[in-house]
Amino acid sequence: MTVAALAVGAYVVARETSVFAVQTIDVRGGTPVVRAEVRAALRDESGVSLLRVGGADLTRRLAALPDVASFTYDRSFPHTLRIVVRRERPVLVVRQVPGSDAYLVASSGRVLRALPHAELSPLPRLWVTQSVPVSVGARLPAAVAGAAQAAAAADDLRLPGGVRTIVASPSSLTLDLGTGLQVRLGDAGDVRLKLAIARKIIRVVGGAQATGYVDVSVPERPVADSNPQVGG
Repeated sequence: MTVAALAVGAYVVARETSVFAVQTIDVRGGTPVVRAEVRAALRDESGVSLLRVGGADLTRRLAALPDVASFTYDRSFPHTLRIVVRRERPVLVVRQVPGSDAYLVASSGRVLRALPHAELSPLPRLWVTQSVPVSVGARLPAAVAGAAQAAAAADDLRLPGGVRTIVASPSSLTLDLGTGLQVRLGDAGDVRLKLAIARKIIRVVGGAQATGYVDVSVPERPVADSNPQVGG
């Protein structure tokens, strides 16, 4: 028997027997709750040969977990399956009106979970009607998805007063800051650039005491005014 044939035979034996069976699922990253959810989702991998564990099957199992943004995996022989997860980052609370439905949304626009006590969250609010479909595990509809991106960028840039509410439509995004200042972004394109420009302007016009509005819908021609009722 050739060396190649011996190698193939050894691989088949290892793949189909318990020689390298998964005994430990080592999950890293995320929070303790997320890690527990991942282990529960992968419990059927216990006893399976590490050589049979594949990315497609793991993806299928973990796709049902809204908190998991992405993951990598590694076979740590002889008996450990190692999973490193990157969790979704909550940045926004979506409230549906009329009614009291509230949802936690990640920076990716994915709806993470329903919020029974939304009033306890310090995150920005986006108010939508019941006609806008919002479901756990899915992403926000395109018409309002830019709100999550804007909320994440605003948090990264630490705008004075933080963002209290976001008004979103297919063609415009407006951020109401805790200082009373309004930031008008126009469409969802170049949101991070627009907000970086807005932050510089806010520092010039009064920082945490600034009121009125800053319009960066056209980043090359920003407009600021102390009267929020005046159009930019």
